Amino acid sequence: MIRIIQQRIKCIGCNACVEAADYRWRISTKDGKCTLVGGVEKRGFFSVLVNDHELEDNLKAAKNCPVNIIKIHTV
Repeated sequence: MIRIIQQRIKCIGCNACVEAADYRWRISTKDGKCTLVGGVEKRGFFSVLVNDHELEDNLKAAKNCPVNIIKIHTV
């Protein structure tokens, strides 16, 4: 299992995460920022626990994020 963590408030809506893993990331029509699909907010950070098969795509999303607000942790 892996945990994906996003500090959404700092998102600039560049779409890099959506391009890497479109099943896990979406652009919000309300504010233009990326949203972590299935993410739960706690103190300004959104997180979700997912299966290992999502690791490669989401590592790419984290690496491509220009503001470095996506973290991937193995559980």
